[in-house]
Amino acid sequence: MGKREKLIARFKTIPADFKWQELTLLMKALGYQEIQGNGSRVKFENGNAHHMINLHRPHPGNIVKRYALRQLNEKLVQGGLI
Repeated sequence: MGKREKLIARFKTIPADFKWQELTLLMKALGYQEIQGNGSRVKFENGNAHHMINLHRPHPGNIVKRYALRQLNEKLVQGGLI
């Protein structure tokens, strides 16, 4: 199992300690690019308007909230990306 597969497997477990850096690596591995918005807003897009993902960068910490991971997981599964 390669790094990408390990990262996807870890993400699917919706861990309580998933870091923002891991999330950006995951999204890049799935073909998304990160676009910084105002403040903590971040968009991930892959050229398909139906697969655009909007998130808020966690602050002041670095850990992504579990509800955000659940929503992202649902969207990626529905899109057939994981």
